[in-house]
This record gives sequence, C-alpha cells and structure tokens, in this order.
Amino acid sequence: MSDDNFLNLKFLQNLVNTPSPTGAEEPAQKLFREYLKDVADEFHTDVLGNVDAILNPNGTPKIMLMAHIDEVGLQVRYISDKGFIYFNQLGGLDAHLLPSKRVTIITKSGAHILGVIGKKAIHLQEPDERKKVIKLKDQYIDIGARSREEVEKLGINIGDPVVFKDKFSYLGNNGDIVSRCFDDKVGVFIIAEVLRHLKQEFISAAIHAVSSVQEEIGTRGAIVSSFHVNPDVGIAFDVTHTSDTPDVKEVNIGIKKLGEGPIVVRGPNINPKLFSLMVNTAEELEIPLQISAASRPTGTDARSIQMTRNGVATGLIGIPNRFMHSMSEIVNLKDVEAIVQLTVAVIKKITNTTSFIPE
Repeated sequence: MSDDNFLNLKFLQNLVNTPSPTGAEEPAQKLFREYLKDVADEFHTDVLGNVDAILNPNGTPKIMLMAHIDEVGLQVRYISDKGFIYFNQLGGLDAHLLPSKRVTIITKSGAHILGVIGKKAIHLQEPDERKKVIKLKDQYIDIGARSREEVEKLGINIGDPVVFKDKFSYLGNNGDIVSRCFDDKVGVFIIAEVLRHLKQEFISAAIHAVSSVQEEIGTRGAIVSSFHVNPDVGIAFDVTHTSDTPDVKEVNIGIKKLGEGPIVVRGPNINPKLFSLMVNTAEELEIPLQISAASRPTGTDARSIQMTRNGVATGLIGIPNRFMHSMSEIVNLKDVEAIVQLTVAVIKKITNTTSFIPE
C-alpha cells in the first residue's frame, strides 16, 4: 500500500469522482487548478480547456508532462415522446457493458439527474435476443419520466453530457484501487504529484504539467497545448492494458502486470535517448520496469506531442490498468508511486546541456 505522505490519495479520490466527460472537463480541471494553486508559479488555461500548471517558468530546458483529464461517457442525442433518452458515446465504449448501469446526466445549470440504461428483462427475450449485443444507438436511459416535456422541465437538453456513477474504492490488500475513469485521471494525478514533489527540489528546467482535454476523440487537446508550450522534452502518462488476466494473451501485447512497476514504451513514437534515460534511472533507483513495444504512433497524447512544431523529444510512461474503458478499471498504488518517483528523478537529471538528438 502506498504511503499517504508521498501520495495524496484524498486528491486522487476526489479527482476520479469528479465528472469530466470529453468536451465537458471543467469540474475536474477546476479541482486540478485548486490542488496546485500553492505549488505552481503560473497557470494557463486555453480555449479548449487544457490547463497548464507551470513550475519555474523561466527555466531551461522546457519539460512538459501531460495526461488527459477527459473520461469516456455519453451524450444526450434524442428524447422520445415517452421520456426515454437516447445517447451518443463520448470515446470508445463496449456496448456489452452498458445495460443496467446507473448514470448521471449533467444539465447546463449543473444539476445532476440520475438515470438507468434500460434493457428488456431476460424473461421477455427471445432465445436469439439473448445472444445479441444491443447496439449503442438503440440503447436508452430511463430517468423515471413519462414524457419528453417532463424530461425537458428537469433542464435536460440535447447535447448534455452523461457519466457513469461508479466511484473510487480500494480493492483487496495488494494496493489495488478500482474506479471508472482511471483512464486517464490517474495520469493527471501523477503529473500533479510530480509537480508537488519537484517544488521541494532545485531544478533548472521549466516544468509544464498539462492536464489535457479531448484525448478520447483524437488527442485534440494535446495538439493545441503542445503547440502553445513548445517544449524541448515531453512525457505523456496514460494507462495501458495488462496481460495478467485469464482472457488476455501475453503473446499479443507483451508481459504487463499490475503492481510490477511502470510500463515504459519503446518505438518510433519515443525518443531513444529519453527512453534510455528512463531505463537507466529506474535501474539506479531499483525501480522495477516493464517495457512495451509500440510499432506505430501510440493511441495517447504522445503521438501529438512528438510531432509538434520542429519535433519534441517524447517519452511515454504507461500505468498498468485492467479493464480499460469499463466502469471498473483497476490500477495499483505501488505502480503509481513508482512512476512519480521515477519521473522526479528523471527530470532532475535533465539540464540545458542534455541532448536528445539521436546519434
């Protein structure tokens, strides 16, 4: 179990419990700014909603740490005459998982309306229906209304975001925690904790801890924020799949285990010198590492960071995560703590004479 003096687990719990569906991330971003108000020297929030918390703004080189605050969710698409609400998906969702889930519809006024994603009872299904997955476009939310007018009187409008009600809990005795949206609020938590610990260190670099938006629909926030920051070095933090459950094969995605340390990514999306610096630093600190091979641009903010302006020396640290894009994702606090320790140590080694140009 993690040391509460090293990681502020109350902040992590508050962060994952605060709604931030893609395109409506403001409540969680406010929490991020509030948490770092006495840590960061400056803040910059852009028109998309990315938040950049800056430490030592005049330092060199410029190092950007990035994780995305948006979570997968739903969006109100249509309200039927009988008061049932049909929805779009925000980010990738598994249609198998949604029926019977409780959700919260967030209105323009900020009201939270409880709903349930409905499904015909098994007693009423034909044998072939039991074998089929209901398409997302045909699923609906029941809020206990009897008409469209009743729904609209509650302040629910087309386009309103919807999040799942599943919240933070501890799981077992091995440091595991479970919640919706650890993808990627645990990454945002990590960059906040790194900034908090760096506040106590002497560093020559300027550190930009960026909580990005709209990653789930194409790393859109990363594109804008990376252009604005224009970093020399960029490190993305995002959850990555584990292969330690019965239904995932190691041969397909590599050996990646919960609680066995940070997953450092290697491939064309990653600067080789930064990768080596991470690996060597972990060895010095005796932090266990797991290596992941990515042969293409990764499905993370790292893909956009690397290609910004004249190019950025980019790294990617994965947080082992079981059951990604479900309402019950599992991560391990030992991994989280190790990632914070590793990142702080790596940053302390980077100076304005450090070269990341491949040789």
